[in-house]
Amino acid sequence: MRLSQNFTLDELTKSSTALRHGIENIPRRIDVESLAALVENVLQPVRDHHGPVIVSSGYRCPELNTKIGSKNTSQHVRGQAADFEIMGRDNSEVAKWIYDNLDFDQLILEFYEAGQPRSGWVHCSYVGSESNRNMALIINSKGVRPFPN
Repeated sequence: MRLSQNFTLDELTKSSTALRHGIENIPRRIDVESLAALVENVLQPVRDHHGPVIVSSGYRCPELNTKIGSKNTSQHVRGQAADFEIMGRDNSEVAKWIYDNLDFDQLILEFYEAGQPRSGWVHCSYVGSESNRNMALIINSKGVRPFPN
């Protein structure tokens, strides 16, 4: 199922952990609607501006989410979040562009270390234009702090 010109439901539900453990990572209709909103408002604009996006984690069913050790409050479980990178782009640069140009619920530059442009990844969620908190953080070995710093 195509969610936009450049994103499919398969790539936003793909999980090697789910495959290894025989977990069926199948979103409900409401989760697919949330993924479509995330793609329309975050992932496709990022792709249009920066080039191909590599999604490392999109939707996670509750069983998969538990298996990887994530909190049960994760927005991934509701299809509202994705973790991603863009090859050849500094993750901090991508996060800054999102911060400056898009509406989002939560933007986290995760495990990024300054001076190491290939470190970490970008986590971004989208709930809805009236519900988004526009919360931006950096989470790494130094702890949690606001983004941009």
